[in-house]
Amino acid sequence: MGLTLSIASCLVIFLITKNELSYDAWHRKADRTYRVTMNALDFNPSVSMAVTPALRTDFPELEDVSQVWYQPEGIVKIGDTRYVEKGYSFADPAFLRTFDHQWLAGDPKTALSAPGSVVLTESIARKYFGKEDPMGQVMEVDGEKGLKVTGLIKDLPGNTHFPFTFLISCETIAKDIAGVKHFYQIMNANTYIVLPEHYDIAKLNSRLPAFIARNWGNDIAKEAKLVMQPLKEIHFDQRYLSGITPTTSRNTYRALGIVALLIIVTACINFVNLATAQAIKRAKEVGVRKALGANRPQLIRQFMGETSFLVLLAVIIGCLVAYLVLPNAAQWLDVKISATQLFQPGVIGLLLAITALIILSAGLYPAFVQSSFRPVDSLKNGVAAISGRGLTLRKGLVFVQFTISQILIVGTLVVAAQMDYFKNRDLGFNKEAVISFGIPENTKKDVLREQLQANSGVKAISLSSGAPSYNSNYAPFTCPERGITKDDVTEIKSVDEHFMDMFDIKLLAGEKIRKNNPQDTTRYIVVNETLIHKLGIHRPEEAVGMYIRAAGRQCTILGVVQDFQSESKHKDRRPCILRYMPQGFFTASVKLQPADMRNTINRIESEWSALFPESVFRYEFLDDHIASLYKQEQKVYTAFRLFSSLAILIGCLGLYGLVAFAALQRRKEVGIRKVMGASLANIIVLFAKEFFVLIIIAFVVAAPVAYFIMRSWLETYAYQVSIGGGIFIVAIAVSFIIAAVTIAHQSLKAAFANPLKSLRAE
Repeated sequence: MGLTLSIASCLVIFLITKNELSYDAWHRKADRTYRVTMNALDFNPSVSMAVTPALRTDFPELEDVSQVWYQPEGIVKIGDTRYVEKGYSFADPAFLRTFDHQWLAGDPKTALSAPGSVVLTESIARKYFGKEDPMGQVMEVDGEKGLKVTGLIKDLPGNTHFPFTFLISCETIAKDIAGVKHFYQIMNANTYIVLPEHYDIAKLNSRLPAFIARNWGNDIAKEAKLVMQPLKEIHFDQRYLSGITPTTSRNTYRALGIVALLIIVTACINFVNLATAQAIKRAKEVGVRKALGANRPQLIRQFMGETSFLVLLAVIIGCLVAYLVLPNAAQWLDVKISATQLFQPGVIGLLLAITALIILSAGLYPAFVQSSFRPVDSLKNGVAAISGRGLTLRKGLVFVQFTISQILIVGTLVVAAQMDYFKNRDLGFNKEAVISFGIPENTKKDVLREQLQANSGVKAISLSSGAPSYNSNYAPFTCPERGITKDDVTEIKSVDEHFMDMFDIKLLAGEKIRKNNPQDTTRYIVVNETLIHKLGIHRPEEAVGMYIRAAGRQCTILGVVQDFQSESKHKDRRPCILRYMPQGFFTASVKLQPADMRNTINRIESEWSALFPESVFRYEFLDDHIASLYKQEQKVYTAFRLFSSLAILIGCLGLYGLVAFAALQRRKEVGIRKVMGASLANIIVLFAKEFFVLIIIAFVVAAPVAYFIMRSWLETYAYQVSIGGGIFIVAIAVSFIIAAVTIAHQSLKAAFANPLKSLRAE
């Protein structure tokens, strides 16, 4: 069973790891494809739409330059039915040449050439048109009418940094794109280039400063750079602001691969321990066979054959288990992998290698032990003559198992603590029972506020550009008075006068944000701690009344608030400005009364839909949004927790078998001890003490190894939990409990056995 579970686990982990580490590698031109990004005040994955035509003009040797403009959400209208669709894009024909897609209908050369052309993915076409042929069908997207389906492609694999549901031709919005001229006019658009074969990227990089200067001037060339980001590195490059899909570290999935290796090692240790234990029970059989003329090579071949049969049987059952559980595992772990991937050549090759490795590592030693028994000793004394053989090895292997288990327990506890810290600790604001939803028409915001205030299920309301954990607007700021003459970057949030109270954002000095007087020419702002630290100020009250220039306007600091988490904790908190600007209020945040939330939300939806009949109501709980920032980490944590538990379970199965053998081997000793007056506790201690000593020794080795590994993992985040002694105390306590429960059954069975039967049998 342990070997079967280990094979199944290893196959599932391999497919997960292979999927994550091969992001975008399935494109034929992946090695020659780069995303054009910008590095000025920060790393930005998007560039101005003006960059794309300029690259085509100045670098005609490039094989392709493509442009795509991602839209996070839109309203799709098919006939009289409306859908809120996430993740569609405007793309040019070069995009379809740059990236590979499986075409079901349409011509990739012309599908996005004409204005109003749309290419659908298979699942979206089925959603909109059912079993009808989608080709030539007409749809409306965000008010753009008369869009015609000209292509149909298979759904994208899960391991792509740029997922989309459908593409609309860039020619549809050609006038909007033509109006973009400035280098810093960035609208969430991405540009990709494909290099000619054998073209050195360094050659292109050396010409980029002159390219910027020629098209946008020397000043911009001095302060900004274009960075060519390899396509296969996008998913793993954590320097950039926000992307369509979350980035991750390769080391995270390499660690998951190590867990798979530890599972296999644990299963092999079980096999060796139990095989050598069984070998002792077969001592008389070996003695008889040798007395009848069997030589050692014959016995080795026999025992290796038996091992091979058992391993192959475990592999076959393990593959079947993996095939059956993979669809559910993929859904639970939120990865796009299918059971059919088990038949890929790479997976089959891995399976053959694992099978051979297990047969050799788990079969050779027991075979040599069994074939080495001397026939005279085996026949004369049986088990007693050779029962001590391999004891040191078995204890050593159990020690390795305990070490592995404790490393995995510590790792799981640290990851769990970090995930809790991500989602619930040190946020700087109150996220409980808050929902956020859009305001499609800013002119109706006051009517919406009045309706919400009349709802008895609503506790508080705030209108803003986004709740604290939503960030989308950045601007440069300077403060010559404090020596900051070169632009630095800050996040800017447009908020109303209720924002700070509703989210319990702590005011450290000065006043809260307030409505602007229409006759007041001064813009008052509230800033966070990080911003005043950039100014060289460490006492909040000293910053109140100071002037800074932000987003092209002079502002007066009205107050200072405690830092709050406006983006994920992967990066250091950045400066943030809160300003009162009603024209920027496109989000409503509502704190709900705890009683009957569902009816309150239904009433809000009804009133909202009546106010904005052309839009579709969508809301999100704030704590769900925060959890989505750590979707990648949650996926890894779920996998780590699952497979670490399996590794520990497999170790327990081996320990149970060893204790069962020890009870059988020492039944005469137990019988004598009981006759001499040994208590139940004495018998249990007899079996448990040597294993508990091994746990303590294993902990001495596992603790520093686990600390080093998890410390390295935590350093990939800007904010981390500390690995305190409590985690290690819990780890060794869990190890003792697991061992005690595993040992208890066989120990009690031996302790309650009739000593007369044991002694008579001997």
